[in-house]
Amino acid sequence: MKAWQFTGTDKPLELNEVPEPHAGPGQVVVQVKAAGVCHSDVTALDDAGWMPLFFELPRTMGHENAGVIIEVGEGMDHWKVGDRVGLAPVMSDGDALGYGKWDGGFGPQLLATDDNLVKLPDEVSFELGAMATDAGLTAYHAIMAVGGAKAGMKVGVIGLGGLGYIGARVAALSGAEVYGAEVNPETRKLADEIGLAGVAESIDAFKDKDLDLIVDYAGFGTTTSAGIETLAEFGTFVQVGMGRLEATINTYPIIINQLTIKGSKSGTKEDLENLYALMKSGELNPPMNIITQAEIPDAVDKLRAGGVVGRFIAVYE
Repeated sequence: MKAWQFTGTDKPLELNEVPEPHAGPGQVVVQVKAAGVCHSDVTALDDAGWMPLFFELPRTMGHENAGVIIEVGEGMDHWKVGDRVGLAPVMSDGDALGYGKWDGGFGPQLLATDDNLVKLPDEVSFELGAMATDAGLTAYHAIMAVGGAKAGMKVGVIGLGGLGYIGARVAALSGAEVYGAEVNPETRKLADEIGLAGVAESIDAFKDKDLDLIVDYAGFGTTTSAGIETLAEFGTFVQVGMGRLEATINTYPIIINQLTIKGSKSGTKEDLENLYALMKSGELNPPMNIITQAEIPDAVDKLRAGGVVGRFIAVYE
């Protein structure tokens, strides 16, 4: 089978012939039906700071996946051939699909374990199921589990792309009053669909709203700084986005407003199950751009250029 592989920083993805996987003890083989293309794929390709995550090269990328189990290994009898599944990307040892020693879904088959297998309801498409595994899982965990968004809270969301759209929508569905910041004017048009109380190009437009929580799904340095300077007293800032791996911040508001700053990475299988329940209800239906496996490098280039509305999802026949 052919898979798009990472071979090093500043190198394009390579379409290589790779062997089909076979399930060992504690493993299953998943036929990938849909794989998301994430902005972190772009930064992994472009930023040498990501190299420590790759234990050996080449590595098949793609950490947002959903599909069907086609082979079951020893000790995995609680899963069956034909089961529809989504794959939480992070393993129990901290490794992740598409990075360390686990190939991802930019190839048509991959290995999975109980660490990341989650049943995908019949009512949820493979495309939505794949998006939920990272864009959804990471967004949900950051704003709900780490940030503690709830009814009555005033929440700011920076970046309304794949992650931010879901984070903001989930917070709005929880009853929070949500304000969004997004540089892309086309994406700002989704404000009503998300359920935002307000939207602007930068989060500091809402300094007068006394925001209790701000989650930065963009992470471009200036967004981190603006978020910290916008929070209300005793507010919480959660950093998720990794558009840049450095930020220059003003420590004055951290001290004077006694702020809490947290980081959030990925999420749990329970988070993914909660997301699938929301998607099953029809209340969470983020925008997507459906592509083929052959178009994955083009999607990466478009994400690199910016201005994309919705998540790129590669669909396998």
